Amino acid sequence: MSKAVRHALLLIAVSTCAAMAGYFFGRPKTAPLPPPAIIPAMDAPARLMALTLPDLNGQPQSLAQWKGKVLVINFWATWCAPCREEMPEFSRISAKYALNGVQFVGISIDSADKVAEFQKEMQINYPLLISNLESLDLSSDLGNRAKALPFTVILRPDGSPQEIKLGKYATADLEKVILTALQPR
Repeated sequence: MSKAVRHALLLIAVSTCAAMAGYFFGRPKTAPLPPPAIIPAMDAPARLMALTLPDLNGQPQSLAQWKGKVLVINFWATWCAPCREEMPEFSRISAKYALNGVQFVGISIDSADKVAEFQKEMQINYPLLISNLESLDLSSDLGNRAKALPFTVILRPDGSPQEIKLGKYATADLEKVILTALQPR
């Protein structure tokens, strides 16, 4: 291949790359769509409040026992790293707002032994209930379409949803939501 042909091919390759780069970097950018709001099925909060699950001692606990309080219900598992990270902070916030009518409840998708070990290790001060993968179906009805963890539902004292969040809560955000839920409508 002659030197002139090689130069021509190189020129064509460079021109093609430049044209492609101009197209990709020069085209108009569209703004990303905001994440869709998490909207629960109409009866999902009521079904959640009707749920009865065993605690770490195997005793059935009904979520209805905390009706009339701001209820922070967190679906989690011991193997979930973001869950493990946020739970000590949940414990601190639980203690801070307990006298104001706020109740935290953890619903674990794990074995009672693992949850009991985790509770002792992390000194979690709120009730931890044991569930199974069927709870993820209810969490899906509550808006957790990905069936991922952690997933938190905050209910107002009347049982209506204040906020539903998939993923780890930042402390300031959680406290703001709790304070809003404590306010009369």
